[in-house]
Amino acid sequence: MINPTPRVRIAPSPTGEPHVGTVYIALFNYLFAKKMGGEFILRIEDTDATRSTPEFEQKVLDALRWTGLTWAEGPDVGGPYGPYRQSDRKAMYQPYAQELLDKGHAFRCFCTPERLEQMREAQRASGKPPKYDGLCLNLKAEEVTARLGAGEASVIRMKIPTEGNCEFHDGVYGDVSIPWDSVDMQVLIKADGMPTYHMANVIDDHLMKITHVARGEEWLASVPKHILLYRYFEWEQPVFMHLSLMRNADKSKLSKRKNPTSISYYSALGYLPEALMNFLGLFFIQIAEGEELLSMEELAEKFDPDNLSKAGAIFDIQKLDWLNGRWLREKLSPEEFVARTLEWASENSRLTEGLKLSQSRISKLGELPQLAGFLLSSDVGLAPASFAGLKTSPAETLEILNTVQADLEKILEWNVETIDAELRAVSDKLGKKLRVVTPPLFVAMSGSSRSLPLFDSMALLGRSVVRQRLKVAATVVAQMVGEGK
Repeated sequence: MINPTPRVRIAPSPTGEPHVGTVYIALFNYLFAKKMGGEFILRIEDTDATRSTPEFEQKVLDALRWTGLTWAEGPDVGGPYGPYRQSDRKAMYQPYAQELLDKGHAFRCFCTPERLEQMREAQRASGKPPKYDGLCLNLKAEEVTARLGAGEASVIRMKIPTEGNCEFHDGVYGDVSIPWDSVDMQVLIKADGMPTYHMANVIDDHLMKITHVARGEEWLASVPKHILLYRYFEWEQPVFMHLSLMRNADKSKLSKRKNPTSISYYSALGYLPEALMNFLGLFFIQIAEGEELLSMEELAEKFDPDNLSKAGAIFDIQKLDWLNGRWLREKLSPEEFVARTLEWASENSRLTEGLKLSQSRISKLGELPQLAGFLLSSDVGLAPASFAGLKTSPAETLEILNTVQADLEKILEWNVETIDAELRAVSDKLGKKLRVVTPPLFVAMSGSSRSLPLFDSMALLGRSVVRQRLKVAATVVAQMVGEGK
């Protein structure tokens, strides 16, 4: 029997800036727990050791706290089923992997990355979807022992039925049937001993007594692998619910390449967390026109998990702006408005550090808004004229903006030193002096060729705002290139 007290979780990976889609899924789970009298748990899934960083984990915690969500158990608050960070649970997964091997539900695979890539290329060339071809599936026990003894690297893969379908009921999509022959022999334990998402996810959900798994619809195709693991371990599986992805107005997937998706971006531009959660919560409830302005408690009251839409959740920035404006005007007293404004301006020390950087560059205080106002502005008003005074041609300027935009994504820890180092590396890459590369960036960040020190400004603005300003600047300059200016 499923535990009568629902336990749900959000399990983000600390591999980048926290995405608004993560908060969308977190809010659903939070409202579900509130409505059903259950518990909401936070787990950090950092099995990707090459991309997970403590900085990004802290950003996840900060972003979720900023939204107003609270959790009963998590890496920061503890709980009876910890640790709540997968890297701290590494030793827990090995016995389960061995159990699968002993029962014949998994096998050692010694295929090299090069061999696997050649296999996938050949499958793509013949029009087949790439998946493991089973080369190591039937290795003799003696050969496996000998190869392990020789120190040969291996992974552990799960066995998949060859016939029939995996049939299950989803809380949103209803009855689902997926052919077993479309399911890959998933790697469960990587060569470094860390579990993959699929292995850790199922084991952690079981050990943490998770009763309902609500996540994005992109994981729907993975359910057969998860169900199979529950069967192999003879565990009761949770209820699955796969929510429609958040999409742009043109129905394309919401991604940082097209639009700002980081929570830090919306925080930096002065959106209220209550307004953002109000906006996201409307995707999960049915209301009449005129009832849009809702607190978290009111969202939970109207929440109905049995009446969810499979239609895409459209991230309409104009509606978010409208809701945020209403929250500012209708929900805050004048005193609260002033307090919130000062709190926002002081976020990440933008105001105080910006003032310190301004001190040596002004002759009177009245120059401050023009010099440092870009640190608090939602739009610096970029236009072709903004870039007209640069010594680089529009084509060169565009190359600089595009290269910088791509290369800054490589920075794991965002600070003055790492930005400095990366921009110097970009200069070398482009074969240009740093003093040639920086002027277009001054304009992109501030809308002016006279500004505060560039690296400090970019550090204060934050990764997500810098990303968006570079994107806007590149769009403006691309228009200039197209018009031959």
